[in-house]
Amino acid sequence: NSTVEELRRRGRNPAVLAVDPSSHITGGAILGDRVRMTEATDSGTYIRSIASRGATGAVSDSLRNSVRVLEYAGFDPIIIESVGAGQTEVGIAGMVDITVVVFSPHTGDSIQAIKAGLSEIGDMYLINKSDISGSAKLFDAIREFIGERGMRPDVLRTSAKRGTGISAFVDRIEDLTENITKLKPDAEASRLEIELRDIILNSLRERTSQMLTDRASARYISMLKTREIDPYEAAERIVKRMLG
Repeated sequence: NSTVEELRRRGRNPAVLAVDPSSHITGGAILGDRVRMTEATDSGTYIRSIASRGATGAVSDSLRNSVRVLEYAGFDPIIIESVGAGQTEVGIAGMVDITVVVFSPHTGDSIQAIKAGLSEIGDMYLINKSDISGSAKLFDAIREFIGERGMRPDVLRTSAKRGTGISAFVDRIEDLTENITKLKPDAEASRLEIELRDIILNSLRERTSQMLTDRASARYISMLKTREIDPYEAAERIVKRMLG
């Protein structure tokens, strides 16, 4: 919300795609980002909440096409908020030009916060809520960890509540954007390769789900119950049917 307001003040036309997790039980998602971003919404910023619907990598299968539509509509920059709830939800890094990893104090100890995954994909690291206790300790821990790994991304402190650090953050984003523009052809080729792979894997996953509901799969389940075959053999036969 604070970042979008700063971008608007600079004459930019940002859009926000916020991905929220879907329930594994009901399939629903609480899409509350627009409620929390009232100032940005009032300024005319386009904000869209998207349910992940079980997609891997803390993103959504429809995300890339949504980005393309917004690019054609003239929005710049396009900000994507991934689910980002754990250490393996790093698929977002393969879809964007700049990855910003946001940490907050009091969400676990500093060692837990900088485990492999989120700590390895960032072009920049932010300690938000830097107005509360514990932020300085987390800032030092992340900066030390990044230094030990030989990485040189920025580690910044911001406070959306007080509005501090936001301008410096946007300054750095604009600097990185200029540098990345020079390398965009190579980055675009890499993203298209990742997208093609993801489309193939998603298609295979959907086809597998459909096959697991047919009669043949039900027969294998009956055979498993009577222990005529083991789960590995059943899975191998189903895979052969799918690929054959």
